Amino acid sequence: MKQSRLLIQTLRETPRDADVVSQQLMIRAGMIQKAAAGIYSYLPLAYRSIRKFEEIVREELARDGCQELLMPSVLPAELWQESGRWTFYGDELLRFCDRKAKAEIAERRGRGETPDERSFYNFCLGPTHEEVITDIVRKNVRSYKQLPMNLFQIQTKFRDERRPRFGLMRGREFTMKDGYSFHVDDPDADREYWAMFNAYKRIFGRLGVKFRPVEADSGAIGGSFTHEFHVLAGSGEDAILSCDACEYTSNIEKTEAPALPFAYAQEAVLPLKPSHFATPGVIAMEDQARAFKDAEHDGLPPDHASKFYLLDVTSRIQDEVVGESTQRIGLVIRADHEPNFVKLRNLLGAEAVELTAIEVAEEMAGAKSGFIGPVELNVPIYVDRSLEGAFNLTCGANRTDYHHFGFKPDRDLKQFQGFHDLRMAQEGDTCPRCGKGRYQAFRGIEVGQVFKLGTKYSKSMGCTFLDDQGREHPMVMGCYGIGITRTVAAAIEQNYDADGILWPWPIAPYQIHLLNLDPGNAEVATVADRVERELEAAGFEVLHDDREGLSPGAKFKDADLLGFPLRLMVGSKGLKDGVVELRDRRTKAVVKFKPEGAVAEVAAARNRILEALEAAGGR
Repeated sequence: MKQSRLLIQTLRETPRDADVVSQQLMIRAGMIQKAAAGIYSYLPLAYRSIRKFEEIVREELARDGCQELLMPSVLPAELWQESGRWTFYGDELLRFCDRKAKAEIAERRGRGETPDERSFYNFCLGPTHEEVITDIVRKNVRSYKQLPMNLFQIQTKFRDERRPRFGLMRGREFTMKDGYSFHVDDPDADREYWAMFNAYKRIFGRLGVKFRPVEADSGAIGGSFTHEFHVLAGSGEDAILSCDACEYTSNIEKTEAPALPFAYAQEAVLPLKPSHFATPGVIAMEDQARAFKDAEHDGLPPDHASKFYLLDVTSRIQDEVVGESTQRIGLVIRADHEPNFVKLRNLLGAEAVELTAIEVAEEMAGAKSGFIGPVELNVPIYVDRSLEGAFNLTCGANRTDYHHFGFKPDRDLKQFQGFHDLRMAQEGDTCPRCGKGRYQAFRGIEVGQVFKLGTKYSKSMGCTFLDDQGREHPMVMGCYGIGITRTVAAAIEQNYDADGILWPWPIAPYQIHLLNLDPGNAEVATVADRVERELEAAGFEVLHDDREGLSPGAKFKDADLLGFPLRLMVGSKGLKDGVVELRDRRTKAVVKFKPEGAVAEVAAARNRILEALEAAGGR
C-alpha cells in the first residue's frame, strides 16, 4: 500500500481534549476521528488492527466449537421488560420510540391529552444482548440433545455513558464480542466456563500484551462467579492484586484479605471503659493511638484503634430493587484498613450498600462524625475478621470529643453479626489461597470478562428444554465478552514510548513500514518498489512511504509515531554502498543488507519478534 494514497493525516501536537496515551496517539497517528462525545470513526489503520484482533478471536473460539451469528443493534423493549432490566439497567440504556409510537403520541395530543413520551419508548440501542440471545434460543432449542450450545457475535454496542472519556477506552459506541452458552445443568455450564476462560487466555496470549485473568465481582449483569481479563498498564482504571507464589489474581474489590492474628496476650483483656479518654478534635487513626495516655497507658499500638461505618442497605429481591433503604447496619474494621463495601454487599445479598448521610448518623449517635461508635447502637453490626480475637480496642464513644477504650467486638456489641472478610486487601498481604506468597499490586484495563449467569435470564424469559423424561427445565447460561476496540486501545496503553506507538506484531496495522528516503531518485524508487512487491509476495504487509516533498527526518517522525514493528529504509546514500537498512521499532536494533536479501532479513526479524512474544506468553 502506497502511503501517498492512504487516508491518513498525522499530527505533531497532542490534541487538547485527548486524556490518555492511546487516545492521543491514535488521533495523532490518523487512526480515529471524533464524531461526537464518545463516538469515533475508525480510519483505515485503526480498522486494520481491529479486524486482525477480531480474526484472532474468531479463530480461537472456533477451536471450542462456538458458532457466530449477528443480532440487531436496535432492540425491542418487550424483551428487556421480560427480564426486568428495562427499568433496572439505568440511564446508560438509550431508549427511544419508533414512528408508530410517535403517531400515537401525536394522536393523543390532538385529543388534548399530555402523554408522557417516555412511557411510549419501545426500543433501545443494545448495550448487551442477553435478552435477544435468550429469545433466539428459546424459539429454536427444545431438547437436551441440542445442548450445550455456544453462540457469539462481534457487533457495535451503545451505552450512554454519563462521562464518555479516554477515547476508545470508555466511549459510548464500541465494538464488542459477546458470547452466550446454554446448558442442561451447572456442571456442564462450569465446564464451558473454564473452556472459555482458557480460550480467552489463548486470545490475549496471541495478542502480544501482558495480561492477567482476575477474579472479580459480577456487578449489574448478575451471575454466580466471574473472571475479568486485564491488560496491565499504568493508566489502568482497576487496581489488581496478584500473588507472587501462585496464580491467584483478583480485582482489589474482590481480593481475599488474610485473617490477622491479634498479637497480644489474652491475659491483658480489660473491660470496656466508656468515654475513658477525652480526645477533643482527634479523629485520625495515628492521632487516636497516641492520644490514649494515662497512668496505665503511654499510647497504644496502631492496630488497637478501630473504625466504624454506619450504612444503609437496599435489598435485592429476585434481582429487582424493591423500595429504598430497607435496613441500617454497622461495619467495624481495624483503623489502619479500608472497608470493602462490595464484599459486604455480596455477604448480605444486597442491591446496594451506601454510607448513611452524615447528618442522619450524627443524629442517631448523638455525636459529631469522627466520634460515632458501635457499642451503644442497636443495629446489626458486622466486624472484619482481622479483629477476630482482638481486645482493648478504641472506638468512638457516641459523645463528641470522647473515645471508649477496652472495646472487644464479640463481647460488647448489641447485635454482633460475626467476623467476616470485609476489608480491602493490600499489597504485601499474605495470600490466603497458598499461604506462601504475598500480594503484588498492578493497574489493569479490563478488556474481557467471563460470567456464569446461571438461570437469571432463562427463568424470567422462559428459556427451557425437555430432558430425556420429557420434563421441562430452565437452561443454565454463561456469558463471555471481549471489548474489541477497547482491547486495541489497551494494547497501545501498554506499548508506546516517547516517539509513538510500539505495535505488537499480531495486531499491527502493517508489519513493515518501507521508507523511500529519496522519492525523486529513479534508482531509489525502483529498488523500493521491487522490495515492496517481493515482501508482499512473501506474505508481509507493507506500507510504502512514497510521499514526495518530505525530508527523511519527517518520514522518520511519522514512522516512529505509527509504530509498525519493522522499518525498512531505502535511500540513495545506502544504495551507494549497495545496502538498505532494517530497524526494529521496539529494540531499535539496525541491520544492513543488500536489497535482494530483504525477504530473508525481514523473515528473520519477524521470527525474533514472534519468539520473544511466545517466550513472554502474554504474561
